[in-house]
Amino acid sequence: MSFFDSLKNRAAQSASGNGSLSVTLSEIPVSLAQLQAMPEAALTRPEDTAALVIAALCVYPANKEAALEMLTFLHGPKGLSAYDKQFIADRFRDKDYVPRSYFRGATPENNYEPTKPYTLDFFENPYSRDQLKDGYLTLHIRSGGADSPRQIKLRTKPSTGQWFLWEQFLLSDIRKPVSQDPWA
Repeated sequence: MSFFDSLKNRAAQSASGNGSLSVTLSEIPVSLAQLQAMPEAALTRPEDTAALVIAALCVYPANKEAALEMLTFLHGPKGLSAYDKQFIADRFRDKDYVPRSYFRGATPENNYEPTKPYTLDFFENPYSRDQLKDGYLTLHIRSGGADSPRQIKLRTKPSTGQWFLWEQFLLSDIRKPVSQDPWA
């Protein structure tokens, strides 16, 4: 197979939706105990871990401490560093809508109010599994307020089969909700 045939195959796999992963949450957990009681908290599927990360980020504006407890749990053995905490705090200044924008149905026009049930649509690209042999997987998700997808990198713990948050690129700026945009 030539190099260009290989590229065509990758493009065809990507276009066919190969690697499409949806997670539907019955509720947004507001505490670590609620999060841990959810079936997704087994963390055996990378998309479940990614979905819970977004849910925990949604809680941050209302209850910073609860959100950080959930994120610490989702980081697993790595834990949540002081840098991570400061980064999250900096990104949330006047932009509590960013994590909600990843849920299906959330757009600037409806002020990023997701439809129920709360569904997140992750996908892989041709490079998502490039570091899988080292235990890393990168999932992508679209925001209702951004033109390009965002990434969330996860790491597996082989002894338990669980997936944990390694790093996220979910809190980048997006379009303002219509209610906050003086130019809308």
